[in-house]
Amino acid sequence: MKLFLFDFDGVLADSLEVYEKTVTDCLKDIKQPLIESREEFLELFEDNFYASLKNKGIDLDEFMKAAESILAKVKIKDMKPFPDVAPVIQELHKKHCLIVVSSNDYASIKEALDLFNYDDYFRDIFGSDFMFSKKEKILYAAGKYNVELEDIYYIGDTTGDIKEGKQAGIKTVGVTWGWHGKEKMAAAKPDYLFDHPGELLQLN
Repeated sequence: MKLFLFDFDGVLADSLEVYEKTVTDCLKDIKQPLIESREEFLELFEDNFYASLKNKGIDLDEFMKAAESILAKVKIKDMKPFPDVAPVIQELHKKHCLIVVSSNDYASIKEALDLFNYDDYFRDIFGSDFMFSKKEKILYAAGKYNVELEDIYYIGDTTGDIKEGKQAGIKTVGVTWGWHGKEKMAAAKPDYLFDHPGELLQLN
């Protein structure tokens, strides 16, 4: 059995506009409006999202408190599953363990997976309310499911995803249908770089 760890936003869900507004609103709420453009928003994901906020002087406790009320107003139905992802996770699920590892919160991810009819395919969701560090979440999943690091793949759409996967010592899979473009993802040097969800079946 292999362990496939999926980032949520930008890999499973087309949620850029929804999540960009959420983060922008949270920063405005705590009176630290850092983001003036989409480019600045996406720069936060060139490393761990929460580490990026902290490096810019954001109090993470204040940010998370603001996020609680703002996330409650998010319309999950505005998020859409990426086309052609469903048959891939259906196939991988037959032989392997699938888990979501994300900077988003558990409740939003769970609601979206239910809406997409993906809820039966993922054994666990490790969101922002579990740990901030994706590296630590990856290592926790490896221990919980007793899978060797060489049999674990982290599938992400940002350079920060690839960095944290490499830090955890697992195989990294960059995808180009998400938030960071192909050139930026290639520069992060993932073990695999795919342009279409169907290519993930090469890892089956």
